[in-house]
Amino acid sequence: MSKRISLNFKNSYLNLPNEFYTKVHPTPVPNPKIIMFNQELAESMQLNISNYSDEDKASLFSGNQIPNNITPFSQAYAGHQFGHFTILGDGRAHILGEHLMPNGTLMDIQFKGSGKTPYSRRGDGRAALGPMLREYIISEAMHALGIPTTRSLAVVTTGENIIRETTLPGAILTRVASSHIRVGTFEFAATTQDITTIKQLLDYTINRHFPNLNSSNQKAIDFLNNTINRQIDLIINWMRVGFIHGVMNTDNMAISGETIDYGPCAFMDSYDPGTVFSSIDQMGRYAFANQPIIAQWNLTRLAETLLPLFDKNMDKAVDIAKESLQEFSKLYNTKWLEMMKSKLGLFNTDSNDESLIIDLLNWMTANHADNTNTFIDLSKNKTNQKQYQTSEFKNWHTRWQNRIKKNNKDLKDSINLMQSHNPIFIPRNHLIEKALDEATNNNLEPFNKLISVLKTPYKDNQKLKLYKISAPPSKYPYQTFCGT
Repeated sequence: MSKRISLNFKNSYLNLPNEFYTKVHPTPVPNPKIIMFNQELAESMQLNISNYSDEDKASLFSGNQIPNNITPFSQAYAGHQFGHFTILGDGRAHILGEHLMPNGTLMDIQFKGSGKTPYSRRGDGRAALGPMLREYIISEAMHALGIPTTRSLAVVTTGENIIRETTLPGAILTRVASSHIRVGTFEFAATTQDITTIKQLLDYTINRHFPNLNSSNQKAIDFLNNTINRQIDLIINWMRVGFIHGVMNTDNMAISGETIDYGPCAFMDSYDPGTVFSSIDQMGRYAFANQPIIAQWNLTRLAETLLPLFDKNMDKAVDIAKESLQEFSKLYNTKWLEMMKSKLGLFNTDSNDESLIIDLLNWMTANHADNTNTFIDLSKNKTNQKQYQTSEFKNWHTRWQNRIKKNNKDLKDSINLMQSHNPIFIPRNHLIEKALDEATNNNLEPFNKLISVLKTPYKDNQKLKLYKISAPPSKYPYQTFCGT
């Protein structure tokens, strides 16, 4: 080791009651090697470790050497998993600390796969290389798409094998997040049945994410309403690009409004509102079209934890919660319509806009149209391809063209609007699988190339046609796994 690593972190989360965390160090690994380091992210955070050797970085991001004045910890939380409540916690994750960003905000730096914690239950606390690289790809792709997300700073192989269905190389991911406070964190606080504890968590979360609410005389209500709005904006973005989270348990809904926990997630190729990729979602609870419904369900669980802070009279508190939650559908539908209009280059308002959008989506479903490429073809006026030659589509296309004429704007404005809302490149599932297969066999070239392409998802490049194509037909449906 060439130097003792020292970073200027905080641990403000440790000011909460002890129930919310356990101070615990990562489990050392035998032979850490850094294989991915996000220099761009490190620079944006002004995390100045550019002069560290690869050995130093591997030691830091494996948890083998904890920086000076740092107290690692794992968080306790609860959650509704597929609708069933359980007490949980970081079973294989350690928060190193909170890095002070240039704008004054705090960012958690967390290790995933860093060893057992008191919340591991029967788990080994470790992670395999493939799932950690998968999170790196998709979280960085989401950032480039302009969608709030946790980000990936580094991936380190551990030099040890872990046992899942087979023997796999072990790895640790370093994740950066505005915080790791979840709906499930509030559910955990509510289990204490102590109003003081719930209020301490609320005050901490407001200071961290909604400091403008500190002057409010109804902080709990305003907090719920602000959280609802952030979650609506997040889900709208998921729907915009065809992203399916796959496991929208309440412990995977971050209060910050960031996408968190990239386990059995994936992007749709062919548009189908019933699409499910997760191997554990047997009933389609978290299907693409269900995501706004589940978000509202999760927010209802959050509201339940805050009832004692809404009003001392429980009946009044319930009425307050209902009033806020009933706004969800109205707000979501309004924002969804505006988002879809943007994808189609529509300005102003027309009474037929919603039917125009729904008719297109129905046609896409019936014809297994590519969710990403359909909107790109429309924006580029490339509808002379075979799949667009049906009378049904041609009739729809005529209606759309007539609607665009009502924009009272130049056609160029419509095209610019479409291009800013419709990515050309998404993390195609077959490309991810190929990159991960090669990476686990010590070939990072496809992985690095995919990362490079996904950095500019709205900029076309005719040399990258292979990155635009749907997965080849398969008799087996594509499945993703949680990677635990």
